Amino acid sequence: AEEVIAGARMMLEDGLYKRFPKPDFALALHSDPQMPVGVVSYSEGLALAASDTIDITVKGQGGHGAAPHLSIDPVVLAARIILDLQTIVSREVNPQDPCVITVGSIHGGTKHNIIPNEVRLQLTVRTTKTEVRDHVLKAIDRMVKAAAVSARAPEPEMKVNLEQYTPATLNDVALARKCATVFRGVLGEENVRIRRPVMGAEDFGRYSEGKTPIFMYFLGTVSKEKYDASEKPGGVPLPGMHTDNYAPLPEPSIRNGVRTMSLAAMNLMPKEK
Repeated sequence: AEEVIAGARMMLEDGLYKRFPKPDFALALHSDPQMPVGVVSYSEGLALAASDTIDITVKGQGGHGAAPHLSIDPVVLAARIILDLQTIVSREVNPQDPCVITVGSIHGGTKHNIIPNEVRLQLTVRTTKTEVRDHVLKAIDRMVKAAAVSARAPEPEMKVNLEQYTPATLNDVALARKCATVFRGVLGEENVRIRRPVMGAEDFGRYSEGKTPIFMYFLGTVSKEKYDASEKPGGVPLPGMHTDNYAPLPEPSIRNGVRTMSLAAMNLMPKEK
């Protein structure tokens, strides 16, 4: 359940750290579609954002597309809400505090000339601070309700799916530096890079529960030829993670992943006297 960021929570709730010994450390790696094979990157401290999943049902009053004055159009209202939500990021959140509000899905209506009764929106929200998250979730609720009032529409339904919430991933600094030293010995100084935090999210961060030091790093998976070509002026940008153009090189990527992870784990094991 990694892709729905629920697996770690479910394992911990099932007693992972109670039924089995709590680990001294937790390590993870993730493929990187933006880095060439042979390169790894990592962050010290904040590595990944917190993620919230939100479902909004915008309600209206259906009618004929030729007589919109006899209806309350939830499609227009949903479009207004989508644009309004972006002002939370641009006008309510400190520009130095990362925040993303993305409407990833919008569904409503069945026919060209029919105004539907409702439109459904699916959102993902990314933040890095608890206080920013609290403000953003309240602001979304406020804006959605206010838009409905302005359109004489019924109150929308908004649900924050806490089962798919995950907190920010914070790499333990000392652990990150210790593992990076191992990586440099394996891959070379020039192939171990500091990575800026990203707004992606992973439930791996939950394994820091009980003050367990955690460390997640990223593994380059793109051929050097494609990477070099993308860096040239006018070069084709490399595809993102969740796209059908992302084609990692299996053999060298897996080999480097196994080598770095195995040696990092072995380096953390107690040494025999």
